[in-house]
Amino acid sequence: MQSVFYITFVLFIITSNCCTATESIEKIKRDKEQKTRLPPCRACKMFVDSFNKGLERTSKYKFEGGDAAWEEEKLGSYAHSEVRFVEIHEKLCSDVSEGRDQCYQLLEEYDEELESWWFKQQKQEPNLFNHLCINTNEVCCPENHFGRTCTPCHGYPNNICNNNGKCKGAGTRKGNGMCHCDTGYKGDVCDICSDGFYESYRDDKKVLCSPCHISCDGTCSKAGPAGCEKCKEGWEHRGERGCVDDNECLTEKSPCKKSEFCINTEGSFKCLDCHKSCSSCTGDGPDECLECASGFRKKGNICVSENDEDRKKYVTFSRYLTYFGLCLCTCIISNKNIYLAAIVGLCVGIYITLSEYMLSSSDGHKTDLREQLAEQLKKSFGSN
Repeated sequence: MQSVFYITFVLFIITSNCCTATESIEKIKRDKEQKTRLPPCRACKMFVDSFNKGLERTSKYKFEGGDAAWEEEKLGSYAHSEVRFVEIHEKLCSDVSEGRDQCYQLLEEYDEELESWWFKQQKQEPNLFNHLCINTNEVCCPENHFGRTCTPCHGYPNNICNNNGKCKGAGTRKGNGMCHCDTGYKGDVCDICSDGFYESYRDDKKVLCSPCHISCDGTCSKAGPAGCEKCKEGWEHRGERGCVDDNECLTEKSPCKKSEFCINTEGSFKCLDCHKSCSSCTGDGPDECLECASGFRKKGNICVSENDEDRKKYVTFSRYLTYFGLCLCTCIISNKNIYLAAIVGLCVGIYITLSEYMLSSSDGHKTDLREQLAEQLKKSFGSN
């Protein structure tokens, strides 16, 4: 009893320490996120996002009191009121996880500008991000602009870069303004198809690059296997048809082991295990064996278990012997009582008939004898 108490106490201490350690790790993680320093533009955007969440939260609010219509008339619309501004201001940055400390610092720094925008400049510039982060504090750039002076991105205003990629550093005061191309494009303004793609459309404003066929190794000139300049391993170039799958399974010597069979795939092949009854095969079934495995022998076109076959012979012999014994008993009884022998003979006949019918039935998956017997009786005498 004392040992059980000690074990319980030790487990309690270990569990408590684990919970405390988990809580400590979570607290360290939260503290680290709160103290994270974000780049100026991202930090300003985080601050504006928190303010916009406050706008969304208070979007259905109104003045509290008994006469809302009078308050709207005397105090003005709640949407642009001082009351709403205070309600948003009180919870600013409380919803921020990463960089929360920095958000509160920005609240102190931007407080006067934020108040001025709310009461005086909101109608002229309804977008707080543009007003606070781009125009007033100049920590961000407009879309498609980059760098200290917010220079237009490379490819702009023709919009070539934006069709097939995006500007590096766009929207921030950093970056080089060059194009970061989408998959399949390359070049200064993303107007050239990269390896593995071909030019499927071009006009004065844009170019469209489409992927080459799976059989192509590198570049191609058009769609399909006929457009390949070089075929991948597992494919063979055949004139106008281009790259055609090389069926490795049709070779004179199979690429698979003796106990496996080959399945062709696009550009390759797979080796799958034969059925357990086969030592070699052409497929995964017992009827597709070329040679039977040890302990199995051919019966027709199927490899069957030698033990199962021997057991079936024994069971069959035992069954017929049982039938013979029942018939013999009926004959012996008939010498004593012909009426009783008739009843017994009828029962034996029904039993033999049902037994043979069930054994030859296709419902071999049912192993419960009572289930089989009940089903056959229903079929013979009706469901009632």
